Amino acid sequence: MIFSDFLKSIAQFDDPRFRRVLWRGLGLTIVLLAAACLLVIYSVNQLLSSALVAGVIGDQSWLGSLFNIGGVLLTIALSIWVMVPVASAIIALFLDEVAQAVEARHYPHLPKQAATKLQDQFLVSIRFLGLLILANIGALILSMILPFLAPVVFWATNGYLMGREYFQMAAMRRVPRRQAQELLRRHQGAIWCAGILMAIPLTIPLVGLFIPILGAATFTHLFERLRALPSG
Repeated sequence: MIFSDFLKSIAQFDDPRFRRVLWRGLGLTIVLLAAACLLVIYSVNQLLSSALVAGVIGDQSWLGSLFNIGGVLLTIALSIWVMVPVASAIIALFLDEVAQAVEARHYPHLPKQAATKLQDQFLVSIRFLGLLILANIGALILSMILPFLAPVVFWATNGYLMGREYFQMAAMRRVPRRQAQELLRRHQGAIWCAGILMAIPLTIPLVGLFIPILGAATFTHLFERLRALPSG
C-alpha cells in the first residue's frame, strides 16, 4: 500500500500546483546557495585584507584568489549534502498547496481545509531544517568512520525524520496534535518504511529534488489511509 501511495503521488505530477511548488522551492534554494558562496568570498576577502593578516603574509592577492576558489568549491561540495534538506525545509512552506491538490483529486469528500498560517508554516520549516541538518551531519560523521554503512545510515536517518515530520505535517492539517501523535506511534513502522522509500532516491542526483513534493503527497495519502483503519 505504501508503494501505491507513492505511485499515486508520481502520477499527479502533471498537476500544475505540484510543479509550481517545485520551482518555488528550487528557486529559493539556489538563491540561498548562491548567497552562501558570496558570503564565503566576502568573508575570505575581509580576512585577508585585515591589517593583521597583511602584516604576517604581506601581499596576499594570489592567496585571496586561491582561497576564494577553494571556498566556492567547498561550498558547492557541501551544498550537494545539504541541498535536499534545505529544499525540503523551503518546500515545507508550501506543503498546504501540495496537500490541497492531492485532496482535491483523490479525496473530494473532505471538507475544505483552511490554509495554515504563514507563521506556523515557517516554524515547521525551521524545525524540519534543523533536524535534517543535524541528522545529516551525524550521518556524514558516521559515514566517514564506517564508509561501507554510509547508504544505510543515510536512508535510515533521513527515512525516520522524513517519515515522522511529513506524517505529522499531513496529519495535523486534519486532526489535533494528540491524535496525530497517536497515529504516528501506532503506525511508526509503516511510517518509517514510507520515509525510507522517500530517502532512497535522495542519493540519486537531481531525482532527490523531486522527493519533498512526492513525500508531502505520499504522506497525505498515507495519513488518509491509516486514519481510516480501525483503532484496535
